Amino acid sequence: MPSPIVGSSLRMTLLGEFALINDRSVLPIGLAGQRLLAYLALRRGPMRRTQIAEALWLAGTGARAAANLRAAMSRLPRPGGRSLVDTAAGHLTLSPAIDTDLRACTALMQQQDTPGTTDLRGLSDDLLPSWDDEWLVLEREQHRQRRLHALERLSGRLCEDGRYEDAVCAALAAVAGEPLRESAHRCVIRAHLLEGNSAEALRQYELYRRLIRADLGLSPSPALRALVAPLLGRPADDE
Repeated sequence: MPSPIVGSSLRMTLLGEFALINDRSVLPIGLAGQRLLAYLALRRGPMRRTQIAEALWLAGTGARAAANLRAAMSRLPRPGGRSLVDTAAGHLTLSPAIDTDLRACTALMQQQDTPGTTDLRGLSDDLLPSWDDEWLVLEREQHRQRRLHALERLSGRLCEDGRYEDAVCAALAAVAGEPLRESAHRCVIRAHLLEGNSAEALRQYELYRRLIRADLGLSPSPALRALVAPLLGRPADDE
């Protein structure tokens, strides 16, 4: 296994905007270099040069894409005199010295069932949302779904612990990630109900009802309507 960059702390941010931070300094990296490093970080293993070039430079010929890859690699900074990309037998791998916020976020999501865990850092940001690269679409959606489910699970666990304020915050973070997601709104409403805030629960329901009607021409599910029906003294309607 390649040795890490000695004496250097490298961290790549992929959630929100791209950045590569060496200790406390942001390294200047061109757009092609950013995409190369992000691609390698998301693939998490040795990748053939030809596969990388073809994925990152779809519009070019094989030879042109290979030339673009070589140029991108040649322009990458070398903190401490070491390469950010390891090369071997026609394959490229991100240096093991580089940690990523996505890796930390994934570990955090796996800890959501741990008592006392309420850290929302990383669970509120999508994967490189300003990039429109084709190779990134599936990775971005997978991360989005994982983080929304993690936020909803966290909200439910916090409700079980009687920590309703934190439960509402986690659920609202899920709503912010996808305003039309009924399960996220249901988490908010349930937390308000458990805390005894009926008016807040009805307000959240009404917000969602109007939103889904305006954007999709739909109504809340029977399950969600039943959740607030006792507060109305009648079944929640679709007006």
